[in-house]
Amino acid sequence: MAYRTSPNNIDFDAVAWKILEALQRNARISFAELGRKVGLSTPAAAERVRRLEEAGVITGYHAALNVTKLGLPIRVLVRLTIHGGDLQVSRTISAVRDMPEISRCHRITGAESFVIEADVVSIRHLEVLIDKLSTLGATSTSTVLSSPVERRDYHSGQLELYGKYL
Repeated sequence: MAYRTSPNNIDFDAVAWKILEALQRNARISFAELGRKVGLSTPAAAERVRRLEEAGVITGYHAALNVTKLGLPIRVLVRLTIHGGDLQVSRTISAVRDMPEISRCHRITGAESFVIEADVVSIRHLEVLIDKLSTLGATSTSTVLSSPVERRDYHSGQLELYGKYL
């Protein structure tokens, strides 16, 4: 059972990991099927998932979309460098949240302030997006050619290997 040992530390048993691994593969799995896969009854599987949600381990369920088929064939990464303090950071975050092309935005360390992932329909659309972002700071843009690792599932063995870095 997943349980908290402190507010920011949750321990997981083998069943909790099996649940997480199954849900990462197929978030639409029924509780009955999930229970069969992990060796629990349907109500017990539902309760374990509810606990993982309440603990903040499971934060949502999403459909993976092929944005190219939606008409957005160009994915870019924009590094944005801003100068100024908290007010400029807040202004930037507010602005990028209002730009529908932006699918992800990460505040980062290093020379740049943000790395932004965006999907656009054309080079002209990209130019307009860069012009908008340039009002916030200096930009540097790269076009994504391919994504060899689109999304990685997490499993218990992987995290156990990371323990050596603690």
